[in-house]
Amino acid sequence: MPDLTGKVALVTGASRGIGAAVAEKLAQCGASVAVNYSGSADAAHQVVDAITSQGGRAVALQANVRESSEASKLVEDTIAQLGGLDIVVNNAGITRDGLAMRMSDEDWSAVIDTNLSGVFYVSRAAARPLMKQRAGAIVNVASVIGLVGNAGQVNYAAAKAGVIGLTKSLAREFAPRGIRVNAVAPGFIETDMTATLPESVCDAARGQIALGDFGSTEDISNAIAFLASEEARYITGQTLAVDGGMTFA
Repeated sequence: MPDLTGKVALVTGASRGIGAAVAEKLAQCGASVAVNYSGSADAAHQVVDAITSQGGRAVALQANVRESSEASKLVEDTIAQLGGLDIVVNNAGITRDGLAMRMSDEDWSAVIDTNLSGVFYVSRAAARPLMKQRAGAIVNVASVIGLVGNAGQVNYAAAKAGVIGLTKSLAREFAPRGIRVNAVAPGFIETDMTATLPESVCDAARGQIALGDFGSTEDISNAIAFLASEEARYITGQTLAVDGGMTFA
């Protein structure tokens, strides 16, 4: 397990699913964790309780990262309450699926603003304190959909592809100051969202996966913990597909 003792991590969208698993994993590795949420306060506090019950340190911080001012305040609050910032995991995201010809402007903008602009706003806000200490790691949660596209998810695919491009550009900008920026692209992962899919859809999806099954949130959190740690000190600007061989990206 990577050693993150003494580090402070901010995880956006951490009240459930992948974000919650990442927050708990980073805490298990020794980091103090800011558990960000937008509207699910009870769920976020449950994540905090799970961490503190195991002897970890965590706080729940509310912010809607699609708003630049709230993203900046989130970074400020993390530093104020936990004493610093070393790791940022940009996980917050939403879906508003629909065919392109029928997609409303609102559904397009909501996904782009949260899934792409939110990553930029938080990363930009975090850059200054990370640059001052000339060290840090940013891990962005993209998606295999950003690599291969998907019918009915043009907004989500565009946002996640944008995250991959943003990751590479930030990696080039921030490397001279010792900050690494990478992305993880999950495939089909067992979460509350996939649990609602019809079995026929799940079977079809499994047929596209070389390893033949969905992944777990722990598969993603393990990859993120590695990329956030010194074990990945010579890795930056990369997108790691954690997808069971769905894309071989």
